[in-house]
Amino acid sequence: MRYMIIVKATAGSEAGVMPEEPLLAAMAKYHEELAQAGVLVDGSGLQASSQGWRIRYAGERRSFVDGPFAETRELIAGYTIIQVRSKEEAIEWSMRFPNPAGEGQDAEIEVRQFFELEDFTPGEAIDRFREIGVGGAG
Repeated sequence: MRYMIIVKATAGSEAGVMPEEPLLAAMAKYHEELAQAGVLVDGSGLQASSQGWRIRYAGERRSFVDGPFAETRELIAGYTIIQVRSKEEAIEWSMRFPNPAGEGQDAEIEVRQFFELEDFTPGEAIDRFREIGVGGAG
């Protein structure tokens, strides 16, 4: 079971404020523990939405929207992907995640489970995903 721990953006992360050393140290320690336990798949911070863009779909039409984006609480500042045996194990690891705003501050992370290819009805499209190694098939 793969889960993504999503770190919500803040006004500071959107302004390009980099985390201070104590938070970076706590994050490094946490990710080292994940790696030592064999459950770390990936993790990284994301640059501010001013460096990104969105593609909007309206029927057959696509449009390009350049960042930044106004609703900070809807944005992602970083993520960690873990692969564990159960939802309970994912909850245990996520409860240990360092406060992304720094200890004593208000913050929130969100945890979401990935779909695995086995969750879908077998078919040609799913076989194609397996062949290219995406969707947990790698």
